[in-house]
Amino acid sequence: MVELMLDRMLKLGGGMFVAGLFATNFVFVVDGGERALIMDAMRGLQPHVYGEGMHIKIPFLQRINRFEIRTRPTLVPSSTGTKDMQTVDIALRILFRPLEAKLPEILNNIGPDYDKRILPSISNEVLKSIVAQYNAE
Repeated sequence: MVELMLDRMLKLGGGMFVAGLFATNFVFVVDGGERALIMDAMRGLQPHVYGEGMHIKIPFLQRINRFEIRTRPTLVPSSTGTKDMQTVDIALRILFRPLEAKLPEILNNIGPDYDKRILPSISNEVLKSIVAQYNAE
């Protein structure tokens, strides 16, 4: 009787071990407000964008890249000249978010730190061109 009970416990423990191993290595979870891309070691970046929920991956062959798609703010300070040649220190607050369909293109061409590479240069140019149209007063 005791042997039968121990045998069942061993089978149950082995099953739970295999399920835990599967859950930690073969499954990834994408949280709300995030999207994920899979970088495969054999085929490269996969074009499919994974939404919220649980998804399956192949460990050691596939790496997960997560992107936050919620609207986020960033503050870009700038020193620029006005129409009457006065220097003005101004800061621009930008709300941005990536387009889901363009995430593979963003990762391929720019990288995961796209916001730090693209936003400061574009916002400085736009800010300077707008401020240059007005007087300092």
